[in-house]
Amino acid sequence: MCPRAWHGATPKDTTMTKTTRNNTKKTAAKTSTKKTTKTATKKTPAPNAVTAATTKPAKPAPRKGKRPSGLDLAAKVLADAGEPLAAKTIAERVVIAGWQTSGKTPHATLYAAMMREIQSKASEARFVKVERGRFKAKA
Repeated sequence: MCPRAWHGATPKDTTMTKTTRNNTKKTAAKTSTKKTTKTATKKTPAPNAVTAATTKPAKPAPRKGKRPSGLDLAAKVLADAGEPLAAKTIAERVVIAGWQTSGKTPHATLYAAMMREIQSKASEARFVKVERGRFKAKA
């Protein structure tokens, strides 16, 4: 912004006015450049107070009704099929088996997840890519 566009501002002013092309004035508040520093205070618990570490359980309780993931259901579908299936067919069967997704292309989501598992886990993956777009369960 051109410094000539700001009129009537002095260092003591807290607002600045700008005259625009159609001669209307706009005001803008200056931001403070003063820095404030805070000192950290350390709180010490009372000697007889119970801390959160002593009341926290060692393991979180398992979730009840945990839904199986799309990959878990895909592995089950492929094991039941016994033959290589296309990603779209796997996705259709997985949705019927109970996989809930809100996307418009669940087959693409499942395909990408299966490829990611094959690439990251290599020999420990649950799937084998037989040909383009077709997978089978690892024996």
